[in-house]
Amino acid sequence: MMLIVMTKLVHIPSLLLMLFAFCNCDQEEVDARVVLPENLEVSLDKRANGQVRIGFTAEKANFFRVSFGTDGEMPELVSGNETTFRYTEPGVFTIRVQAHATETDFISEEASVTISEADLGLGIPSSGFTSPESYEGYSLSWRDEFEGTTLSNDWVAETGDGCPNLCGWGNNELQFYRRENARVNEGYLVITAKEESIGGRNYTSTRLKTQGRQQFQFGRIDIRAALPKGQGIWPAFWMLGESITTTPWPACGEIDIMEMIGGAADGRDNTVHGTLHWDTNGTYSTAGGKTSLAEGAILNDNFHVFSIIWTEESITWLLDNEAYHEIPITGNAMDEFREPFFLLINLAVGGNWPGSPDASTNFPQQLVVDYVRVFEKD
Repeated sequence: MMLIVMTKLVHIPSLLLMLFAFCNCDQEEVDARVVLPENLEVSLDKRANGQVRIGFTAEKANFFRVSFGTDGEMPELVSGNETTFRYTEPGVFTIRVQAHATETDFISEEASVTISEADLGLGIPSSGFTSPESYEGYSLSWRDEFEGTTLSNDWVAETGDGCPNLCGWGNNELQFYRRENARVNEGYLVITAKEESIGGRNYTSTRLKTQGRQQFQFGRIDIRAALPKGQGIWPAFWMLGESITTTPWPACGEIDIMEMIGGAADGRDNTVHGTLHWDTNGTYSTAGGKTSLAEGAILNDNFHVFSIIWTEESITWLLDNEAYHEIPITGNAMDEFREPFFLLINLAVGGNWPGSPDASTNFPQQLVVDYVRVFEKD
């Protein structure tokens, strides 16, 4: 009996060795049957607004994965022999295409693409109208030329979506305002509207004001800027009565120096609006005018100067020093326009007036401000 047991103990290790050898041999045969793809070729085609088309072919490939060189990205499975990707930031990106036989067996090729600010539609124009630094009968009382790398202390950034007291900032706007979307660089203030989900909203941008820092009463105000474009894009330079903390809108008064509601249709990307909002004996009142560039030109192409001349009797709106509208403010119901106001600069997305972005709207969009100058009458 003991002899039989010993024999079994001797044969069990031998059996395990035989099984291991058999399995190892079988795996080698499987590995040998994997045929890797061959002749992988990759082509790149840069298109407008940061979009890149990647084409690829390979012999004996069962499927492809592509990574686009952005942070934290994993190669994604694509169908067919091409895919597109839109970059939202400038930089040099390495695109990697993998031609797979199996999930773990593949060959790859890499190609680099350089995305510039111009590729994103974010380039700063090199031309446009420039206003003088002095006017007869006026003295320069305040200016911001946006030199250096940070905003001056004259500006305060408002944040959030206006909730809970003024959700959508009173206009059903779609953006969440953040300080981070504004930067000062090479003599410009650049406000960027992005398509990204933050604070429960699908877009972000910036809104700045001089409330509590700088206030103005009468004079001439010039703002040189290059505007964004596109359906649902709503840049504005405007003013609110300093009394707004004790006298609610519209009784505090609002002066819209410039508003543009973007879109490809005529009268949108090429048209600037100037408007007043006020209270007439408890009733909301508004009046304004507009002007458009010559056919084929849009406000995104070049820098323009948006101005008002504000006296005790009237407010006049100008585009590139050409007056296009005037409203008298001498009536008693318009006393708010003879009080101090503060400045605001913002880039909104969506809202009651422009409507929402659509498939034609490209992001990011940017509002570029060269300078703001305030002149007081001597």
